[in-house]
Amino acid sequence: MEVKLQSGEQIVDLERNGYKIIQNRERFCFGMDAVLLTGFAKVGKGERALDLGTGTGIIPILLEAKTEGQDFEALEIQPESAEMARRSVMLNNLQERIKIVDGDIKEASKIFGVASFNVVTTNPPYMTENHGVKNPDEPKAIARHEIKCNLEDVIRESAKLLKPKGRFYMVHRPRRLAEIISLMKEYRIEPKRLRMIHPFADRDANMLLIEGVRGGKSMMVVEPPLIVYEKPGVYTKEIHEIYGF
Repeated sequence: MEVKLQSGEQIVDLERNGYKIIQNRERFCFGMDAVLLTGFAKVGKGERALDLGTGTGIIPILLEAKTEGQDFEALEIQPESAEMARRSVMLNNLQERIKIVDGDIKEASKIFGVASFNVVTTNPPYMTENHGVKNPDEPKAIARHEIKCNLEDVIRESAKLLKPKGRFYMVHRPRRLAEIISLMKEYRIEPKRLRMIHPFADRDANMLLIEGVRGGKSMMVVEPPLIVYEKPGVYTKEIHEIYGF
């Protein structure tokens, strides 16, 4: 389906199922973290998945391409980003499979209803409101800093939204791992899988992927690290497989 592009927008090929996405570098473009999350998350046949803070819709679009999920919904607080995501859904003729909803993560369980999803995914703001230099551009600041919601909001609402034994998937920063695990346990999402992402094999991890199960038993597997680059500018084989090129 043909869609109208706004000023500053461009269409990016996602290298999956012929799907494309609308991006605007003046606002906020998806990054590798979102793509890696879609390689880590699992949505089974007949399952319903929700992405919290979807931005321009990259995660539900890629999960629809990569998994056998029944349907995908996504929540976004910034109207302009939500509208852009809806046009990307239309661009790929996925209106029957993906629904983009305007709304606040802090109200997510009221918007969708408790115990409504088998899977919840999220790529939330990594930095607390007072951490780091805040981008003067509001859309980018909201995406990167906990201005509209914080980590506890995300985990609390995810716990409410998940069905019993439903799965929670998040990409975040290693420096907040202790806080992440503490909050997941507080809201009865048991951490089950953890994978650290390293830019190079000899560098410290700069991202993490974590899976939790609502009401699951206590046992977590730490998976082998994911290395992004073999050498500067050259992705590893696994990164190529996740991206699909």
